[in-house]
Amino acid sequence: MTDEHRTLGENGTPEGAETLEGAESPEGAETPEGAVGQPATYANSGVDLSAGDEVVSRIRDVVASTARPGARGSIGAFAGLFALDTDRFPHPVLVSSTDGVGTKMLVAQATGRFDTIGLDLVAMCVDDVVCSGAEPLFLLDYVAVGKLVPERVESIVRGIAEGCRVAGCALVGGETAEHPGAMGPDDVDLAGFVVGVVEAGRELGPQRVAVGDVLVALPSPGLRSNGYTLARHVLLERAGLSLDGPAWDGATHSVADELLTPSVVYAPAVLAALRACATAVHACAHVTGGGIQANLSRVLPRDADAVVERGTWEVPRVFVEIARLGRVTDDEMARVFNLGLGMILLVEASHAETVVSALRAMRSVPPAVVVGEIVAGTGTVRM
Repeated sequence: MTDEHRTLGENGTPEGAETLEGAESPEGAETPEGAVGQPATYANSGVDLSAGDEVVSRIRDVVASTARPGARGSIGAFAGLFALDTDRFPHPVLVSSTDGVGTKMLVAQATGRFDTIGLDLVAMCVDDVVCSGAEPLFLLDYVAVGKLVPERVESIVRGIAEGCRVAGCALVGGETAEHPGAMGPDDVDLAGFVVGVVEAGRELGPQRVAVGDVLVALPSPGLRSNGYTLARHVLLERAGLSLDGPAWDGATHSVADELLTPSVVYAPAVLAALRACATAVHACAHVTGGGIQANLSRVLPRDADAVVERGTWEVPRVFVEIARLGRVTDDEMARVFNLGLGMILLVEASHAETVVSALRAMRSVPPAVVVGEIVAGTGTVRM
Protein backbone atom coordinates (compact mmCIF):
# COMPACT_ATOMS: atom_id res chain seq x y z
CA MET A 1 0.00 0.00 0.00
CA THR A 2 1.47 3.36 -0.98
CA ASP A 3 0.47 6.92 -0.35
CA GLU A 4 1.64 10.40 -1.18
CA HIS A 5 3.59 10.45 2.08
CA ARG A 6 5.88 7.73 0.77
CA THR A 7 6.31 8.47 -2.91
CA LEU A 8 9.36 10.68 -2.37
CA GLY A 9 12.49 10.39 -0.26
CA GLU A 10 12.33 10.73 3.52
CA ASN A 11 12.62 14.52 3.37
CA GLY A 12 10.24 14.89 0.43
CA THR A 13 13.01 15.26 -2.16
CA PRO A 14 14.42 12.41 -4.28
CA GLU A 15 17.93 11.45 -3.27
CA GLY A 16 20.53 13.43 -5.23
CA ALA A 17 18.06 16.00 -6.54
CA GLU A 18 19.09 19.65 -6.68
CA THR A 19 17.83 22.01 -3.96
CA LEU A 20 14.71 23.78 -5.17
CA GLU A 21 14.63 27.54 -5.49
CA GLY A 22 13.36 29.03 -2.24
CA ALA A 23 14.64 26.17 -0.07
CA GLU A 24 16.95 26.74 2.88
CA SER A 25 20.09 28.55 1.76
CA PRO A 26 23.59 27.35 2.70
CA GLU A 27 25.08 28.99 5.80
CA GLY A 28 26.30 32.47 5.03
CA ALA A 29 24.39 32.76 1.76
CA GLU A 30 22.12 35.68 1.14
CA THR A 31 18.38 35.28 1.75
CA PRO A 32 16.54 35.11 -1.61
CA GLU A 33 14.72 38.31 -2.48
CA GLY A 34 11.10 38.22 -1.25
CA ALA A 35 11.62 35.26 1.12
CA VAL A 36 10.06 35.65 4.57
CA GLY A 37 10.17 33.77 7.88
CA GLN A 38 11.75 30.42 8.66
CA PRO A 39 12.48 27.83 5.94
CA ALA A 40 9.25 26.21 4.74
CA THR A 41 8.75 22.49 5.15
CA TYR A 42 6.11 20.02 3.99
CA ALA A 43 5.14 19.49 7.64
CA ASN A 44 4.47 23.14 8.49
CA SER A 45 2.50 23.50 5.25
CA GLY A 46 0.17 20.74 6.43
CA VAL A 47 1.50 17.34 5.25
CA ASP A 48 3.20 15.12 7.82
CA LEU A 49 5.48 12.59 6.12
CA SER A 50 6.39 10.91 9.40
CA ALA A 51 2.69 10.26 10.07
CA GLY A 52 2.49 8.52 6.70
CA ASP A 53 5.40 6.29 7.67
CA GLU A 54 3.66 5.49 10.95
CA VAL A 55 0.50 4.46 9.07
CA VAL A 56 2.52 1.97 7.02
CA SER A 57 4.05 0.52 10.16
CA ARG A 58 0.64 0.18 11.80
CA ILE A 59 -1.12 -1.54 8.91
CA ARG A 60 1.62 -3.77 7.49
CA ASP A 61 0.50 -6.91 9.34
CA VAL A 62 -3.18 -6.02 8.93
CA VAL A 63 -2.84 -5.93 5.15
CA ALA A 64 -0.80 -9.14 5.13
CA SER A 65 -3.64 -10.91 6.98
CA THR A 66 -5.83 -10.63 3.85
CA ALA A 67 -3.49 -12.67 1.64
CA ARG A 68 -5.13 -15.31 -0.56
CA PRO A 69 -3.86 -17.56 -3.36
CA GLY A 70 -2.72 -15.36 -6.23
CA ALA A 71 -1.79 -12.30 -4.19
CA ARG A 72 1.85 -11.31 -4.60
CA GLY A 73 4.12 -8.56 -3.35
CA SER A 74 3.92 -6.64 -0.11
CA ILE A 75 3.01 -3.25 1.29
CA GLY A 76 5.13 -0.37 0.03
CA ALA A 77 5.35 -1.40 -3.63
CA PHE A 78 4.23 0.89 -6.44
CA ALA A 79 1.45 -1.49 -7.47
CA GLY A 80 -0.38 -4.58 -6.25
CA LEU A 81 0.25 -7.87 -8.03
CA PHE A 82 -2.13 -10.79 -8.50
CA ALA A 83 -1.60 -14.04 -10.45
CA LEU A 84 -4.83 -15.34 -11.99
CA ASP A 85 -5.45 -19.09 -11.61
CA THR A 86 -6.18 -20.14 -15.18
CA ASP A 87 -6.58 -23.76 -14.14
CA ARG A 88 -9.74 -22.77 -12.24
CA PHE A 89 -10.72 -20.18 -14.83
CA PRO A 90 -9.56 -21.36 -18.29
CA HIS A 91 -11.60 -18.61 -19.96
CA PRO A 92 -11.64 -15.84 -17.36
CA VAL A 93 -13.81 -12.75 -17.53
CA LEU A 94 -12.57 -10.05 -15.18
CA VAL A 95 -15.27 -8.08 -13.38
CA SER A 96 -14.56 -4.76 -11.65
CA SER A 97 -16.39 -2.22 -9.54
CA THR A 98 -15.64 0.89 -7.52
CA ASP A 99 -17.62 2.51 -4.72
CA GLY A 100 -17.47 4.49 -1.48
CA VAL A 101 -19.46 4.69 1.74
CA GLY A 102 -21.28 7.98 1.09
CA THR A 103 -22.34 10.23 3.93
CA LYS A 104 -22.27 7.35 6.38
CA MET A 105 -18.72 8.59 6.83
CA LEU A 106 -20.11 11.78 8.43
CA VAL A 107 -21.63 9.68 11.20
CA ALA A 108 -18.29 7.96 11.74
CA GLN A 109 -16.59 11.36 11.91
CA ALA A 110 -19.14 12.79 14.34
CA THR A 111 -18.72 9.85 16.71
CA GLY A 112 -15.02 9.20 16.18
CA ARG A 113 -15.88 5.57 15.44
CA PHE A 114 -14.07 4.34 12.34
CA ASP A 115 -13.72 0.63 13.12
CA THR A 116 -16.55 -0.63 10.86
CA ILE A 117 -16.65 1.89 8.03
CA GLY A 118 -13.98 -0.07 6.13
CA LEU A 119 -16.14 -3.17 6.24
CA ASP A 120 -18.92 -1.10 4.64
CA LEU A 121 -16.55 -0.18 1.83
CA VAL A 122 -15.70 -3.79 1.07
CA ALA A 123 -19.37 -4.81 1.08
CA MET A 124 -20.30 -2.05 -1.37
CA CYS A 125 -17.59 -3.21 -3.80
CA VAL A 126 -17.59 -7.02 -3.60
CA ASP A 127 -21.37 -7.30 -3.49
CA ASP A 128 -21.52 -5.50 -6.83
CA VAL A 129 -19.11 -7.83 -8.66
CA VAL A 130 -20.76 -10.98 -7.27
CA CYS A 131 -23.96 -9.90 -9.06
CA SER A 132 -22.19 -11.01 -12.25
CA GLY A 133 -21.37 -14.34 -10.62
CA ALA A 134 -17.78 -13.22 -10.05
CA GLU A 135 -15.53 -14.30 -7.18
CA PRO A 136 -13.83 -11.22 -5.68
CA LEU A 137 -10.06 -11.51 -6.04
CA PHE A 138 -8.46 -8.31 -4.80
CA LEU A 139 -9.29 -4.82 -3.60
CA LEU A 140 -7.51 -1.48 -3.40
CA ASP A 141 -8.54 1.37 -1.13
CA TYR A 142 -8.20 5.15 -1.19
CA VAL A 143 -8.30 7.08 2.08
CA ALA A 144 -8.31 10.88 1.80
CA VAL A 145 -7.96 13.02 4.93
CA GLY A 146 -7.54 16.66 5.81
CA LYS A 147 -5.03 15.80 8.53
CA LEU A 148 -3.38 12.41 8.84
CA VAL A 149 -4.11 10.77 12.19
CA PRO A 150 -2.36 7.36 12.11
CA GLU A 151 -4.69 5.76 14.67
CA ARG A 152 -7.74 6.76 12.63
CA VAL A 153 -6.35 5.40 9.36
CA GLU A 154 -5.30 2.20 11.11
CA SER A 155 -8.85 1.74 12.40
CA ILE A 156 -10.28 2.25 8.91
CA VAL A 157 -7.83 -0.16 7.29
CA ARG A 158 -8.48 -2.78 9.97
CA GLY A 159 -12.15 -2.64 8.98
CA ILE A 160 -11.24 -2.97 5.31
CA ALA A 161 -9.03 -5.95 6.10
CA GLU A 162 -11.81 -7.61 8.09
CA GLY A 163 -14.18 -7.14 5.15
CA CYS A 164 -11.62 -8.58 2.75
CA ARG A 165 -11.14 -11.64 4.95
CA VAL A 166 -14.92 -12.18 5.06
CA ALA A 167 -15.18 -11.72 1.30
CA GLY A 168 -12.15 -13.89 0.57
CA CYS A 169 -10.33 -11.21 -1.41
CA ALA A 170 -6.86 -9.78 -0.88
CA LEU A 171 -6.11 -6.16 -0.01
CA VAL A 172 -3.23 -5.67 -2.45
CA GLY A 173 -2.71 -1.92 -2.36
CA GLY A 174 -4.08 1.52 -1.76
CA GLU A 175 -3.44 5.17 -1.17
CA THR A 176 -3.54 7.39 1.91
CA ALA A 177 -3.63 11.03 0.87
CA GLU A 178 -3.40 14.07 3.15
CA HIS A 179 -5.11 17.12 1.61
CA PRO A 180 -4.80 20.14 3.91
CA GLY A 181 -6.65 23.13 2.55
CA ALA A 182 -8.83 21.01 0.28
CA MET A 183 -10.31 19.17 3.29
CA GLY A 184 -10.89 20.15 6.90
CA PRO A 185 -8.66 18.66 9.63
CA ASP A 186 -11.33 16.10 10.65
CA ASP A 187 -12.59 15.32 7.14
CA VAL A 188 -12.21 11.75 5.86
CA ASP A 189 -13.34 10.14 2.62
CA LEU A 190 -13.03 6.56 1.53
CA ALA A 191 -13.25 4.72 -1.78
CA GLY A 192 -12.43 1.25 -3.03
CA PHE A 193 -11.86 -0.66 -6.24
CA VAL A 194 -12.33 -4.42 -6.57
CA VAL A 195 -11.58 -6.97 -9.28
CA GLY A 196 -13.24 -10.36 -9.51
CA VAL A 197 -13.38 -13.22 -12.02
CA VAL A 198 -16.04 -15.45 -13.52
CA GLU A 199 -15.65 -18.20 -16.09
CA ALA A 200 -16.89 -17.15 -19.52
CA GLY A 201 -20.40 -18.41 -20.12
CA ARG A 202 -21.29 -18.49 -16.44
CA GLU A 203 -22.07 -14.79 -16.05
CA LEU A 204 -25.32 -13.97 -14.25
CA GLY A 205 -27.71 -11.44 -15.75
CA PRO A 206 -31.03 -10.65 -17.44
CA GLN A 207 -30.25 -13.01 -20.31
CA ARG A 208 -30.76 -15.96 -17.94
CA VAL A 209 -33.91 -14.77 -16.16
CA ALA A 210 -37.20 -16.52 -17.05
CA VAL A 211 -40.85 -16.20 -16.15
CA GLY A 212 -41.53 -18.44 -13.17
CA ASP A 213 -38.25 -17.66 -11.37
CA VAL A 214 -38.60 -16.82 -7.70
CA LEU A 215 -37.01 -13.96 -5.76
CA VAL A 216 -34.81 -15.20 -2.93
CA ALA A 217 -33.71 -12.33 -0.68
CA LEU A 218 -31.00 -11.88 1.90
CA PRO A 219 -32.15 -9.44 4.59
CA SER A 220 -30.22 -6.37 5.68
CA PRO A 221 -30.31 -5.50 9.39
CA GLY A 222 -29.71 -1.79 8.76
CA LEU A 223 -29.23 0.98 6.21
CA ARG A 224 -26.00 -0.50 4.80
CA SER A 225 -24.37 2.56 3.16
CA ASN A 226 -27.29 4.09 1.32
CA GLY A 227 -29.78 6.86 1.97
CA TYR A 228 -27.76 8.44 4.76
CA THR A 229 -28.37 11.98 3.58
CA LEU A 230 -32.11 11.53 4.10
CA ALA A 231 -31.63 9.47 7.26
CA ARG A 232 -29.38 12.10 8.88
CA HIS A 233 -31.70 14.90 7.78
CA VAL A 234 -34.72 13.25 9.39
CA LEU A 235 -33.19 11.77 12.53
CA LEU A 236 -30.55 14.33 13.44
CA GLU A 237 -31.80 17.59 11.93
CA ARG A 238 -35.60 17.44 11.81
CA ALA A 239 -36.20 15.17 14.82
CA GLY A 240 -33.18 16.50 16.69
CA LEU A 241 -32.12 13.11 18.00
CA SER A 242 -28.74 12.82 19.70
CA LEU A 243 -26.26 10.30 18.36
CA ASP A 244 -25.69 9.20 21.96
CA GLY A 245 -29.40 8.85 22.72
CA PRO A 246 -31.56 5.75 22.23
CA ALA A 247 -32.34 4.85 18.64
CA TRP A 248 -36.07 4.94 19.51
CA ASP A 249 -38.23 4.67 22.60
CA GLY A 250 -37.25 1.53 24.45
CA ALA A 251 -34.17 0.82 22.33
CA THR A 252 -31.14 -0.54 24.17
CA HIS A 253 -28.73 0.84 21.58
CA SER A 254 -27.98 4.40 20.46
CA VAL A 255 -28.76 6.29 17.28
CA ALA A 256 -25.04 6.07 16.46
CA ASP A 257 -25.05 2.31 16.98
CA GLU A 258 -27.97 2.00 14.58
CA LEU A 259 -26.50 4.25 11.90
CA LEU A 260 -23.09 2.60 12.13
CA THR A 261 -24.43 -0.96 11.89
CA PRO A 262 -21.88 -2.53 9.53
CA SER A 263 -23.01 -3.70 6.12
CA VAL A 264 -23.41 -7.44 5.64
CA VAL A 265 -20.95 -8.87 3.09
CA TYR A 266 -23.17 -11.04 0.89
CA ALA A 267 -20.63 -12.22 -1.69
CA PRO A 268 -19.59 -15.47 0.10
CA ALA A 269 -23.24 -16.51 0.49
CA VAL A 270 -24.03 -15.85 -3.17
CA LEU A 271 -20.97 -17.86 -4.20
CA ALA A 272 -22.11 -20.69 -1.89
CA ALA A 273 -25.49 -20.69 -3.65
CA LEU A 274 -23.73 -20.87 -7.01
CA ARG A 275 -21.63 -23.81 -5.85
CA ALA A 276 -24.75 -25.58 -4.61
CA CYS A 277 -26.70 -25.10 -7.83
CA ALA A 278 -24.87 -23.00 -10.42
CA THR A 279 -27.42 -23.22 -13.21
CA ALA A 280 -30.38 -22.40 -10.96
CA VAL A 281 -29.21 -18.91 -9.96
CA HIS A 282 -29.99 -16.71 -12.94
CA ALA A 283 -29.32 -13.17 -11.72
CA CYS A 284 -28.52 -11.21 -8.61
CA ALA A 285 -29.40 -7.65 -7.56
CA HIS A 286 -27.44 -5.75 -4.91
CA VAL A 287 -29.96 -3.38 -3.32
CA THR A 288 -28.16 -0.06 -2.89
CA GLY A 289 -29.09 3.50 -3.89
CA GLY A 290 -32.47 3.52 -5.62
CA GLY A 291 -33.92 0.81 -3.42
CA ILE A 292 -35.46 -2.51 -4.38
CA GLN A 293 -37.27 -1.30 -7.49
CA ALA A 294 -34.39 0.50 -9.20
CA ASN A 295 -31.83 -2.23 -8.53
CA LEU A 296 -34.04 -5.24 -9.24
CA SER A 297 -35.10 -3.71 -12.56
CA ARG A 298 -31.44 -3.76 -13.66
CA VAL A 299 -31.50 -7.55 -13.93
CA LEU A 300 -34.89 -7.99 -15.62
CA PRO A 301 -35.35 -8.86 -19.29
CA ARG A 302 -37.70 -6.61 -21.25
CA ASP A 303 -40.48 -9.19 -21.33
CA ALA A 304 -40.69 -9.92 -17.59
CA ASP A 305 -41.72 -8.16 -14.39
CA ALA A 306 -40.67 -8.83 -10.81
CA VAL A 307 -43.50 -9.02 -8.29
CA VAL A 308 -42.21 -8.27 -4.79
CA GLU A 309 -44.64 -9.28 -2.06
CA ARG A 310 -44.51 -6.77 0.79
CA GLY A 311 -44.97 -8.43 4.15
CA THR A 312 -42.85 -11.49 3.34
CA TRP A 313 -39.91 -10.03 5.28
CA GLU A 314 -39.49 -7.91 8.39
CA VAL A 315 -38.72 -4.23 7.76
CA PRO A 316 -36.15 -3.06 10.34
CA ARG A 317 -37.41 -0.55 12.90
CA VAL A 318 -35.05 2.21 11.72
CA PHE A 319 -37.01 2.55 8.47
CA VAL A 320 -40.27 2.82 10.38
CA GLU A 321 -38.78 5.61 12.51
CA ILE A 322 -37.42 7.53 9.51
CA ALA A 323 -40.79 7.38 7.77
CA ARG A 324 -42.63 8.44 10.93
CA LEU A 325 -40.36 11.24 12.08
CA GLY A 326 -39.86 12.67 8.61
CA ARG A 327 -43.38 12.05 7.30
CA VAL A 328 -41.65 10.33 4.40
CA THR A 329 -44.08 8.73 1.95
CA ASP A 330 -44.01 5.02 1.25
CA ASP A 331 -43.00 5.65 -2.35
CA GLU A 332 -40.10 7.87 -1.27
CA MET A 333 -38.92 5.31 1.29
CA ALA A 334 -38.93 2.61 -1.40
CA ARG A 335 -36.99 4.87 -3.81
CA VAL A 336 -34.25 5.66 -1.31
CA PHE A 337 -33.77 2.71 1.06
CA ASN A 338 -33.42 -1.07 0.81
CA LEU A 339 -36.23 -1.49 3.41
CA GLY A 340 -34.44 -4.48 4.88
CA LEU A 341 -33.37 -6.43 1.79
CA GLY A 342 -29.70 -6.19 0.85
CA MET A 343 -29.42 -8.78 -1.94
CA ILE A 344 -32.01 -10.49 -4.15
CA LEU A 345 -31.29 -13.64 -6.17
CA LEU A 346 -33.47 -14.62 -9.12
CA VAL A 347 -33.67 -18.40 -8.96
CA GLU A 348 -35.26 -21.20 -10.96
CA ALA A 349 -38.36 -22.20 -8.97
CA SER A 350 -37.64 -25.95 -8.99
CA HIS A 351 -34.29 -25.35 -7.24
CA ALA A 352 -35.32 -22.54 -4.91
CA GLU A 353 -35.32 -24.76 -1.83
CA THR A 354 -31.75 -25.91 -2.55
CA VAL A 355 -30.58 -22.32 -2.97
CA VAL A 356 -32.35 -21.14 0.19
CA SER A 357 -30.76 -23.98 2.15
CA ALA A 358 -27.30 -23.12 0.85
CA LEU A 359 -27.78 -19.48 1.81
CA ARG A 360 -29.11 -20.30 5.27
CA ALA A 361 -26.09 -22.51 5.90
CA MET A 362 -23.95 -19.36 5.71
CA ARG A 363 -24.06 -18.02 9.27
CA SER A 364 -22.45 -14.73 8.23
CA VAL A 365 -25.69 -13.53 6.59
CA PRO A 366 -29.29 -13.32 7.87
CA PRO A 367 -31.56 -16.23 6.85
CA ALA A 368 -32.77 -16.11 3.24
CA VAL A 369 -36.47 -15.68 2.46
CA VAL A 370 -38.58 -15.95 -0.71
CA VAL A 371 -40.15 -12.54 -1.39
CA GLY A 372 -41.73 -12.81 -4.84
CA GLU A 373 -41.58 -14.12 -8.38
CA ILE A 374 -40.97 -13.26 -12.03
CA VAL A 375 -44.02 -12.92 -14.27
CA ALA A 376 -44.62 -11.87 -17.87
CA GLY A 377 -44.38 -8.11 -18.28
CA THR A 378 -42.34 -5.20 -19.55
CA GLY A 379 -39.24 -5.13 -17.35
CA THR A 380 -40.72 -3.36 -14.30
CA VAL A 381 -40.82 -4.10 -10.59
CA ARG A 382 -44.17 -4.26 -8.84
CA MET A 383 -44.33 -3.74 -5.08
